[in-house]
Amino acid sequence: MSAGPVLEGRLVRLRPGAESDIAALMALFEDPTVLPWWKAHDESGVREHLDSTEEVGWVIEADGAVVGWIEAWEEDEADFRHGGIDIACVQGVHGTGVGPEAVTLARDWLMTAKEHHRVTIDPALSNRRAIAAYHKLGFRTVGVMRRYERSADGTWRDGLLMEFVAGIDD
Repeated sequence: MSAGPVLEGRLVRLRPGAESDIAALMALFEDPTVLPWWKAHDESGVREHLDSTEEVGWVIEADGAVVGWIEAWEEDEADFRHGGIDIACVQGVHGTGVGPEAVTLARDWLMTAKEHHRVTIDPALSNRRAIAAYHKLGFRTVGVMRRYERSADGTWRDGLLMEFVAGIDD
């Protein structure tokens, strides 16, 4: 995937990451509220996100500060075409609307600019805060994916597949 455009909302600005963001992104992935859901990233791990050609990644800025990371990916096989999102925000912006606005901007970009009718997100089943936020944004539960992803401690955990589908209002 190519670099994404700058997306602006009322609370956040999503912009492509830069070399100058590496330290802030390393700190993000070490935040105690992010670490249970994303593995810690050293400089090379952050660079993998910044240099990825398989997904579009954006730094999330609020009030001029880097407060998160969001990425979007696409399944382009014609019969299964859809997009997906992953997000991480520092604890200091939880409950402020920053994360939901960032998800909405990325989701809407996938649905308009990339013409996807369906966008998925897949939080850990135990990440109740994220699941509640995604439900409020119109994402609906598809189902539980057992032993879906490996945690930082090496154990497998369940994930919840959620989707937002254009034209469906449950």
